[in-house]
Amino acid sequence: MNKRRPNPKQVPDPNEPLWRSTLRVAMPLNLSYIPIGLACGILLHAAGFNTLLTGLVSILVFSGGAQFLIATMLTINSPLLSIVLMLFFLELRYALLSSSLSPYLKGQSNRFLFAFAISLNDENYAINYLKFATDKKWTGKEALMVEHYSLLFWALSNVVGSLIGSALKIDLGVVNFALTALFLYMIVMQIKNRLTIVICLISGLLAAACMMLTKSTLGLVISTIIASLIGFFLETTLRKRLPDSHWLWKLRSPGAKKSTVESESDD
Repeated sequence: MNKRRPNPKQVPDPNEPLWRSTLRVAMPLNLSYIPIGLACGILLHAAGFNTLLTGLVSILVFSGGAQFLIATMLTINSPLLSIVLMLFFLELRYALLSSSLSPYLKGQSNRFLFAFAISLNDENYAINYLKFATDKKWTGKEALMVEHYSLLFWALSNVVGSLIGSALKIDLGVVNFALTALFLYMIVMQIKNRLTIVICLISGLLAAACMMLTKSTLGLVISTIIASLIGFFLETTLRKRLPDSHWLWKLRSPGAKKSTVESESDD
């Protein structure tokens, strides 16, 4: 009989340098940034950014959604105020993300917190939050290194994408398509219940109406604020007065709608 070899668990090497062990944790995220970063760099170049500006915006903004938004709004000659306001509301979620990490960063200096805040994004937040919650030895220094590794890979991918874009002729219509596909993906990932779908439809109708009234992209900012307030009011009202409403049923699988709600209400 062949003896089955045991599958030993990976034991951290105590002699491994900190930078290498942290890089190993961040490497799956770093590799996933390469194709998206290349595409973002190509689109930024098509929108008029040279390689230097692409590298700067990658470091200073460090948000794929925001950089795709910048590229698209510049190609349609949107006013600077509209771009700034759209970026503000798009990136406002980081206030909530960073607040959930604040208990793990108590006692850090203001300089550290500043460096941590400017290099935070959705993906490295997910890695650090998971590590903080599951690994008691995970420190703020390692978390900051994860952010800097991801920033380095993202910025380099953007710069290489810009160099590729300078050698290619890109149709500017691709920029609009890329941003539309990106935000459709973000919407689908945020849909958790039926109420979310309703708010998405309301937001789309408000965006069209406000765009026609203002005749500028400022209408998108106005519609975003109104739709957010409507969604907050509806969800709060339903959870207080009708907690078993079918509008709050979770959209997991066809057979896990009403049964999920009933099990939760029974508990």
